[in-house]
Amino acid sequence: MAAQPADFGGAHESGLPVTMLNPDFPFSYDHYLAHPAGLGSVPEELHGTEVAIIGAGLSGLVTAYELMKLGLKPVVYEADQIGGRLRTAAFSSAGEVTADLGGMRFPESGRALYHYIDLLGLETREFPNPLAPATSSTVIELAGEKFYAETSGDLPKFFHEVAAAWKAALRDEAHFDQMQEAIRTRNTRRVKELWDSLVEVFDEESFYGFIANSKAFKDAGFAHREAFGQVGFGTGGWDTDFPNSILEILRVVYTDADDRHRLIVGGAQRLPQALWNHAPSDIVHWPAGTSLASLHGGAPRGAVGRVARSHSPATPPGESAPIVVAERWGMERSYPAVVATCQSWLLSTRLDTEEALFPAEHWTAIERSHYMQSSKTFVMVDRPFWKDLDPETGRETMSMTLTDRLNRATYLLDNGPDKPGVILLSYTWNDDALKWLALDGEQRVELMLHSLEKIYPGVDIRSHIIGQPITVSWEADPNFMGAFKANLPGHYRYQQRLYTHFEQSGLDAGHRGIFLAGDDISWTAGWAEGAVTTALNAVWGVVNHLGGSSHPANPGPGQFLAELGPVQLD
Repeated sequence: MAAQPADFGGAHESGLPVTMLNPDFPFSYDHYLAHPAGLGSVPEELHGTEVAIIGAGLSGLVTAYELMKLGLKPVVYEADQIGGRLRTAAFSSAGEVTADLGGMRFPESGRALYHYIDLLGLETREFPNPLAPATSSTVIELAGEKFYAETSGDLPKFFHEVAAAWKAALRDEAHFDQMQEAIRTRNTRRVKELWDSLVEVFDEESFYGFIANSKAFKDAGFAHREAFGQVGFGTGGWDTDFPNSILEILRVVYTDADDRHRLIVGGAQRLPQALWNHAPSDIVHWPAGTSLASLHGGAPRGAVGRVARSHSPATPPGESAPIVVAERWGMERSYPAVVATCQSWLLSTRLDTEEALFPAEHWTAIERSHYMQSSKTFVMVDRPFWKDLDPETGRETMSMTLTDRLNRATYLLDNGPDKPGVILLSYTWNDDALKWLALDGEQRVELMLHSLEKIYPGVDIRSHIIGQPITVSWEADPNFMGAFKANLPGHYRYQQRLYTHFEQSGLDAGHRGIFLAGDDISWTAGWAEGAVTTALNAVWGVVNHLGGSSHPANPGPGQFLAELGPVQLD
């Protein structure tokens, strides 16, 4: 609930933090990364072997970076720009003022992600979510009634009732306290015991079905459910998620993924760019100073057009033939292993992917993926005028805003008192995002300002806007076709197939050697942590496919699938 974002997680008497230890596969990726033994090794005669990486987003670059450290030669292909959905745009008239078009806020519980943020020395600061400590004031406006709050205590009783109903539903119906305790202590057996029983109960339950059927929300009534959808918890309204599986939401709240967020100073794209240019000190085979950029002569290969098995007659029986990756403009190269980190739909739409590379049930899972739409529109303003105090009320002129109007959520991003600020006029999802799809940037801004002027009458927002707006609709980008995957009820089996694909000992030779990674393959789609962890899965898969192994002191994720892997429902 946005009214009380810190009620879940945070300080605990045990002193142990909640992490994004995912209940489907509670493998401690942060410990795996931090282990001095490293992520494994490949036979010396394979040093310099090329491995194709399709996509230069965070997952692709983590995969490439870690394979490079092991002495392999990643060859990265990218259709557009390094960063994927960690994309930062600069305002044309002030290059130092930026807007994060994709991922912009990163939960502190994502410890595998922060391994790289810390390694690369990137500066972060608290993100101004509704009623977060970094947010000086928040306005919630529903059905034309406005509520101003500097802390959750300033909100009327009704909002506290909504927050209490959500907490009660989680505790009564979904073992919230027990699960968080198990995650804090990394009691993987208890995590699996709790979660596997919930999967069997809730796999076919929607988010809305969960809250509507919970005793707490039944007792509270429809008005409380409606407000919960419009105002939500943590970062704002989640009613556009109501059709999705409740399992998707439980993963978020169990792991504090929607709380205590930080932003990367200078923009989220700095993370993948830094990975591209970083020269690790603990590198095998390659000379000191080697980076992904230097291995590629400064630029990745171009867009991929086709992926197919070479069907070479020289391939010994029972072994996987090389895989050919062809760029759109004709260049072809063969590889013993390929990691595809693009959004999975692209394997059947933008890329001519040979069907025989994946088993039929995996193609079914790919095609059944459900992607969320998402739009953002930013404007630059001359200064953070919203901090001006109204002489009559003593309140700030404008606040972080949650509303049932078209905008839904408006964020105020302060770069300092004497510097231009940025207003994220609208951050919307699914049906709300589709309302903007046919409009250009200026049309979007006009409608958004019209709504905000109703909430803040007399506040002249327009006079502070400078430069051109920046806007994005991820569903309109042919290289993405949506923001991220979110499973619908009944999709657990599909996700289980895609996630565990990196462990290929049970596949025949014709299906081995191509690996999937990216946040949409993870159990935490939409979070950068999932991009990192699936990349590490792919690294383990490639190393094993090529005849390498993990260090005995630091076994990798594939070695724990039998013990900790996702439950098989059938």
